Amino acid sequence: MLMPVASSFPAVVAPTARSAAATLDGTLHAAVAPLTGGLSPNSLALAATDWWLHWSTQPAASGALCLEALQRGLACAMQDLNAHDGLVHGEDLRFSHPAWQHWPFSIAARHYLATEAWWKQAAELRGMNQHHKDVMRMSARQWLDLLSPANFGLANPEVLERTIASGGANLVQGVANAVDDWRLRQGLDPLQPQEHAYRPGVDLAVTPGKVVYRNGLVELIQYQPQTPQVQAEPVFIVPSWIMKYYILDLSPHNSMVRWLVGRGHTVFILSWKNPDESDALLSMDDYLELGVFEPLAAIAHRIPSTPVHAVGYCLGGTLLAIAAAALSRPDKVRCEALLPRLASVSLLAAETDFTEPGEMGVLIDESQVAMLEDLMAERGYLSGRQMAGSFQFLHSRELVWSATLREIWMGERLRPNDLMAWNADVTRMPAAMHSEYLRRCYLHNELAESRYPVEGRPVSLADVRLPIFLVGTEKDHVSPWRSVYKLHLLTDTELTFALTNGGHNAGIVTEPGHPGRHYALHTRQPGDPWIDPDTWVARAPRREGSWWEAWQAWLLAHGEGRSVPARTLDDPSLPEAPGRYVQVRYAD
Repeated sequence: MLMPVASSFPAVVAPTARSAAATLDGTLHAAVAPLTGGLSPNSLALAATDWWLHWSTQPAASGALCLEALQRGLACAMQDLNAHDGLVHGEDLRFSHPAWQHWPFSIAARHYLATEAWWKQAAELRGMNQHHKDVMRMSARQWLDLLSPANFGLANPEVLERTIASGGANLVQGVANAVDDWRLRQGLDPLQPQEHAYRPGVDLAVTPGKVVYRNGLVELIQYQPQTPQVQAEPVFIVPSWIMKYYILDLSPHNSMVRWLVGRGHTVFILSWKNPDESDALLSMDDYLELGVFEPLAAIAHRIPSTPVHAVGYCLGGTLLAIAAAALSRPDKVRCEALLPRLASVSLLAAETDFTEPGEMGVLIDESQVAMLEDLMAERGYLSGRQMAGSFQFLHSRELVWSATLREIWMGERLRPNDLMAWNADVTRMPAAMHSEYLRRCYLHNELAESRYPVEGRPVSLADVRLPIFLVGTEKDHVSPWRSVYKLHLLTDTELTFALTNGGHNAGIVTEPGHPGRHYALHTRQPGDPWIDPDTWVARAPRREGSWWEAWQAWLLAHGEGRSVPARTLDDPSLPEAPGRYVQVRYAD
């Protein structure tokens, strides 16, 4: 009697074979990733296929788009034949030079802008998956940005004019700039001396303080007081782990930390370790325990029986929201006796609902996350350069092509500043933590849906009854303000929302006295009816100046209102700020 084929093999063969196959596939994906800029070819192919199927099965709609393309082309051709009607309209800064308004340069600009306008419509067809629409729109924009006539060297009238005026000196300088850029990417010193190095501890992150606690993931810095009396409640800041903490302690004139200390606050801030291969298995639970709970316990040890104003920025705000939810749930598992009570929570450009994550969401789906996991498995982390590459891809017009035009073709060198130096100080992310963060937050939205587990049980932001100060920025591409605003739907506590002008970084680092700054502010009390974001913008009064001042007044209003003698740091054994972890840099 013949035996079934399957029963002649050990039961463990199939799982082992699958595991080996997955490892081999992962290695292949990691090898392909550099060729595609870290993007998943499957994600791009799925979006393109979705677009093509809807294009081919909607002949009337696709025919109308073809007719519109023909009409746009004929309209441009008619303008080309009439030199007096050859002006380029629009607000595209790439064509702001007056020469683009005249023949022959106006011809290229006009046809390009018409093509760009057509693709904005053609990339989104009725019936397509919304994510695929976003991917197609992004892909079309990337190709169009690449093919912009402004990028073609001497065909750009601004470059041509500069070259003639300088006798080609701009091109010589551009070559020198390109060589220095290459040397910096290789970890070598540039041949041209830098105007200013902006080094942490020397030019940046110079507010006096000490490292009062350190574990394997963070250093906790406490700053020296600058006033004889301080507010009773300390301020504890959790910055994002994808950036060095000194974004909030840049130069003395725009340091949020220095500003708070100067107004009588005891300030603590986390400095995250830059992970390496040995940290590959660090998880979100580790970041919560080592990055929030243990530092809070250290603060309670130094300042007993005192509530704490907790502040989170970007991903640090998301992590702090998780911690606040865990500490607020009625049936706590962990022992809270060693942790201080939170007086308030401030979330700066931090998302808690990821259904509308903005441009970053275009690059995040199941296929893309799987490819990132394969890429991280090779080294145990996602490098800072790979992370920066994602932002450059999304904003290639400003960060790649416009920068190339100025530095290579115009021969100009971007003048360094403190924010640029901080942005170049890249950080890494452990493989396990980054995968878990992308899946739990971006793909599955577990925090907003009260399914995010802490200590094995889900937490809910609805349990948070602390007063919250929430900040969004108008031009934020990382944490769009309408996404940040969704916290109004997730909790019924007192919530003050501030919307400030600027982007993800410049909108937060907006010191008092900075020209052109303004913000809107409104407080929602428990039980107040829902106000949608657009209505909120129309109703909230606009205020001139920095939101820092309104926030500091809010901190005072939500404290005990008493002052205590300044908490000096006289222990000479404590390491000086900015500490050890901020000094760890990597060439990748």
